[in-house]
Amino acid sequence: MNQATSDFIRLYANCDVKELALKAHGAENIDLPFALNQIKGRQTARQKLPSWGVIDGIVFPPHLSMEQCSSEPTARYKEQLVEQVSSLFCQKSSFVDLTGGLGVDFSFIARRFDKALYVERQSHLCGIARHNFSLLGLNHAEVVCAEAEDFLHNMSHANVIFLDPARRDTNGSRTFAISDCTPDVTKLKPLLLAKADMVIVKLSPMLDWRKAVADLGKTCVSEVHIVSVENECKELLVVMKHDEQNGLKLTCVDIKKDDYSLFTYFVGSPLNNPSRHSQASEAEEVKGAQRFLYEPNASVMKAGCFDEICKRFELRQIAHNSHLFLSDCPIDDFPGRSFEIQSTTTMNKREMKAALIDVNRANIAVRNFPLSASDLRKRLKLKDGGDTYIFASTDSDGLHKLFICKKTTKKP
Repeated sequence: MNQATSDFIRLYANCDVKELALKAHGAENIDLPFALNQIKGRQTARQKLPSWGVIDGIVFPPHLSMEQCSSEPTARYKEQLVEQVSSLFCQKSSFVDLTGGLGVDFSFIARRFDKALYVERQSHLCGIARHNFSLLGLNHAEVVCAEAEDFLHNMSHANVIFLDPARRDTNGSRTFAISDCTPDVTKLKPLLLAKADMVIVKLSPMLDWRKAVADLGKTCVSEVHIVSVENECKELLVVMKHDEQNGLKLTCVDIKKDDYSLFTYFVGSPLNNPSRHSQASEAEEVKGAQRFLYEPNASVMKAGCFDEICKRFELRQIAHNSHLFLSDCPIDDFPGRSFEIQSTTTMNKREMKAALIDVNRANIAVRNFPLSASDLRKRLKLKDGGDTYIFASTDSDGLHKLFICKKTTKKP
């Protein structure tokens, strides 16, 4: 990159890329396609990778790689994940990322190891990684351009191997099944476990975690982490160890701007029955009025651990398929949103009119309910927004009900 191009990137860092492409067309001594890509990449990084976005000189790859790379909050979570077990490693710890990509996950995880190898099959990404790692202070990082499978066969033993298999086929279409991704971890599993003490695999949030555990093998999967950011499920992390016999730990995490919530429990059998409904949960379905309503975060919803939620927090479900929970007392550490119920009504017109007499706008959500949120809003003749929340659901007796709520303030 010549000085004119570098100056152009710095000067127009905050400009609209499409408008800039027209205005700067034909500019001399400037690699315009490269400059526009860097400006767009830096603008994306300010939101997705803020610690990278403030470093002058970081090179960003084409849009697709920026779209697929991890965000900084999820990368930092992986760093914390390996930090929890780093004390168990030998004095000279080692880490290998077999699917380096842009190197976001690598750049955070590598900081916890004495030796770190970044492996990537695309040579242009390797070049970008070498450049960026030096700016990020990763002087112990080694960049290797190779196919993951080839490098794995010949590599020395490592404490941790990380993989983020490509979730697009040769036509560019998205894939989700583990066996359809590249590389295929199901085929490489025996060799991965022979080459490392711990293997961490990042998978699509679209995958059912029970299916992922079944595909990879229950005897070697020790942990599953369902990771959300601001209540949006972002990724599924599977941790494998050789002949794991201590049971499966499932962690649901929702990362907020200033904090994150964790809900962790050990999974009993059977794993492959997501529709399982225990007798205890049946007995806990709500009868009568309650003061507080709880909505699980996206990771808990993805995990489907509703029986465990009932037991842990002594809650009752509105009904088995509602995934909304009720209690007569506040719970400050619930993994999700908490609301205080102002009133409850059926869909009877007179009851609804009385319950909503002072409400002209509300946030509406439906769970196991015959109307969509927009259709219900039209029927109730309410505007969107405000500080009132209406949850529409069907109770265990088949009655369609509205729960009119206010958000609770959790104790610090």
